[in-house]
Amino acid sequence: MCKIEITTPAATATPNKPDAAAASDVDLDKNGNPIPVAQGNKDDVAAATALSSSSSSSSSSPSTTTTTVSLEAGQDDFYWSTTEEPHASRRLEILAKYPEIKKLYGHDRWLKYKVLFAVVLQTTCAYYVKDASWTVYIATAYFIGAVANHMLMMALHELSHHLGFRSFFHNKLFSLFANLPIGIPAAISFKRYHMDHHKYQGEDKVDVDIPTAWEGRWVNNTVAKFLFVVCQGAFYALRPVVVHPKKPGVWELANALVCIAFDLLVYYFMGLSSLLYLLMSTMIGTGFHPVAGHFIAEHYVFSEGHETYSYYGWWNLVTFNVGYHNEHHDFPFIPGSRLPQVRAIASEYYDPLPRHDCWVTVLYNFITDPKITAFSRVKRQTMSAEEAESLKKRQ
Repeated sequence: MCKIEITTPAATATPNKPDAAAASDVDLDKNGNPIPVAQGNKDDVAAATALSSSSSSSSSSPSTTTTTVSLEAGQDDFYWSTTEEPHASRRLEILAKYPEIKKLYGHDRWLKYKVLFAVVLQTTCAYYVKDASWTVYIATAYFIGAVANHMLMMALHELSHHLGFRSFFHNKLFSLFANLPIGIPAAISFKRYHMDHHKYQGEDKVDVDIPTAWEGRWVNNTVAKFLFVVCQGAFYALRPVVVHPKKPGVWELANALVCIAFDLLVYYFMGLSSLLYLLMSTMIGTGFHPVAGHFIAEHYVFSEGHETYSYYGWWNLVTFNVGYHNEHHDFPFIPGSRLPQVRAIASEYYDPLPRHDCWVTVLYNFITDPKITAFSRVKRQTMSAEEAESLKKRQ
């Protein structure tokens, strides 16, 4: 057991109180405060407004206090924290000091054009590689397809926060289109689980972004960690079914039908080789590839006392600035295209934090450093078993 002193801002808001300002799809009133739009069903509105865990309407000036966090760390268990996740309280403090950040809320009008470009690019590549040599086929999948499909996955991430359009419905609908070249239906399920990751970051049996104890025991040596990185996409897809299963809804069905229909069209008009190209692009783009380094970089503990890390390198150009991860968790209702402005405005909050300079280095260190395993994640248990079970029933 080790004790680590970290500084966290003291918040006056009630813990776990939904934040209306956390809606990613917002209008702004005359004071610059976010107003959730009326479009969308009740589940969409609830998911957006419950994204954060504290109220942004606190009137008193936030102060900073030093909190002792107990962490039981090592290769045999996770880092267990006795405090709530750090982002809600930091958001309160930053907004109290820089209320102009609220002007960055809203959607990114350019996202739809970037998605259209990636979909057309991948479909075109799938057609032209069908008769190519294996060298050209694999090289295209690695250098173009993996990047394009990962870009589309990050577009699904933006759309899950309702950052592509003003309407909840349009974000959901467009996510089905962005999902097409990925070859596997993921858009709607990802959204449902990703909202939990933000509101309940690190929560045991709720945040499925964190590996299971079985993964922690298995992914503890160089070979196992390499295989884990190669198969990251499979682990992310299957883990929710084991940890926190949710009943599929109409939108999941629509996602599956649209995706399968597109796969069949590719197979019918282009052939099996083209369909396999799309699937291979997805597998490579979520595995042993530089662009997939952010899966490890974002929340694995590389510096004790910190559970979220940013990256400000050029891969952000094709990932909607997902590398600005501290900024994103602090302000999930601001599109990635504007997160650099958040860092520029509140630089004294972000510049001192540990960050990654290279996703390739992250992958190398994760695989080769014996001190870093699948257990190198911060977990917390702030919910009772009854609360966790109630949450599952509501979802």
